[in-house]
This record gives sequence, structure tokens and C-alpha cells, in this order.
Amino acid sequence: MNQGQGSGKAVNIPLIQFTWTIARDVNRTVGGGFASMELLRRTFIANGSLDDAGNAALIAVSRLTPGTNILAYCVALGWSIHRGAGAVAALLAASLPASVVICALMATLVRVHEYAVVRALLAVGVLVATLLVFSSAWSLVRPFARRSALARASIVAVAAGALLMADVTPVRILLVSAALGAVIGGSAPPSDVE
Repeated sequence: MNQGQGSGKAVNIPLIQFTWTIARDVNRTVGGGFASMELLRRTFIANGSLDDAGNAALIAVSRLTPGTNILAYCVALGWSIHRGAGAVAALLAASLPASVVICALMATLVRVHEYAVVRALLAVGVLVATLLVFSSAWSLVRPFARRSALARASIVAVAAGALLMADVTPVRILLVSAALGAVIGGSAPPSDVE
């Protein structure tokens, strides 16, 4: 029987069923480890292998250990139900399916650049993304694009460009640009945006 699961009497499920449940629940969620932990909590509470106090202890242990929380949670869950065999089975069930999928995707992506149509689609994607960034930037800059503000904006842009060429970090460039914009000031942006 399980130990450390709280005050209720826990049900011990077979190792193979336990392993399948971990593999199924961890590898079908989207949203990170907490979504998987919640699905595991619901499943194992429903089948009587875990209670709320045991789940709280597992979450606490998984948050204290370095690394991926969901893997630590699964190992702790496996240990609490099937000791060493459960810990190993839970770790493999939680990590192996996703690892196989990632390896297959990487094997595909390594070769995908060899096809001219893929390179063309990637180039179009980069062009579209670039145009979207410029469109967004223009919508932010447009209220300031008047002759009176254009000189100040040009000074800030030249200063930012010079700092970029001097290998200054982006955060410092933003700070200097903001400070320069505040010093050379000017009027507030027009409220009647076209």
C-alpha cells in the first residue's frame, strides 16, 4: 500500500497501468507542467491512489527540486505509489514519448532546408514578418511624424543607431533613447490620430 498519501487508505494500481496513465496524461496536455500535474491529480484522486494532502506534498517536493517540475512531480508520484520501479517508470513515461517526437521533428527539420519550395516559403514568411513589424512600428511612430517632432525623433534615432554600432546592449540603448527623448522633450503626441 502507499505511504505518505494523507490520512485515507490509498489504492495501489498495477505498475503497468500506472505507467500508461502517466504517459497518457503528461503527453496529452498543453500549457506546461502545471496542466499535466492537475490532470494527474484528478486521475489519481479519482482512482484512489492519491488524496489532496499527498498531492500537496508532491507539488511541494517538485517545486523544491531543480529542473523540470513535471518530471520531479512524476518521479515523486511514482516513488509514493511503487517506490523505485514507479519512479523510473514515471520518469520514462513522462519524458520518453515527447523526446521521440522531438527527435523525429528535428530529423525532419535538419533536411527540410534542402527543398527549394521550403526555402521560398521561409523567405516569404520572413518578409511578411518584417512587414508586420514595420507596419506596427509605423502605427506607433505616425502620431510623432510631424515636422516639429521629426527633428527630435531623428536625433534619438541617430543616437540609438550610434549606440548600436558601438555594441551597447539593447537595454542601455533604450534607456539612453528614453532619457534623450525626455531631455529634448517637446509636446505630447497629438490626440487626433488619423
